[in-house]
Amino acid sequence: MQDEQIELTDQQWREKLTDNQYKVLRKQATERPFTGEFFNLFDDGLYHCAGCDAPLFESDTKFDAGCGWPSFNAPIESDAVATHSDRTLGMLRTEVVCKRCGGHLGHVFDDGPEPTGLRFCINSAALGFEPAGSKRSESA
Repeated sequence: MQDEQIELTDQQWREKLTDNQYKVLRKQATERPFTGEFFNLFDDGLYHCAGCDAPLFESDTKFDAGCGWPSFNAPIESDAVATHSDRTLGMLRTEVVCKRCGGHLGHVFDDGPEPTGLRFCINSAALGFEPAGSKRSESA
């Protein structure tokens, strides 16, 4: 995990991100199910934060949860993400954020496959993808 924290002003985030990325990463929006770029991608590679480029998930932890969002059973490293209680929408969920920049990624649930039993349900707009064999995925 990259150690330095990324802190930008709201204006800097608006300039850096697409409108959809900004809404998801900085304003905790959720993209509609089955519409994101990566929900149905199962190529080998590395998923990273669209906000700060920190490595988040490896493709071998991705699975089809049938929920319409990219789902992973574990982050690339335990300290790649942080979690917080989320009481929005009248329910209790566990929000997942990028540890490096604090960007909202999605939520984690305890109904995933073994070996972790977790389902990290992540918005495609919060992610970038580097195919296996690229310089980035080889160095991660």
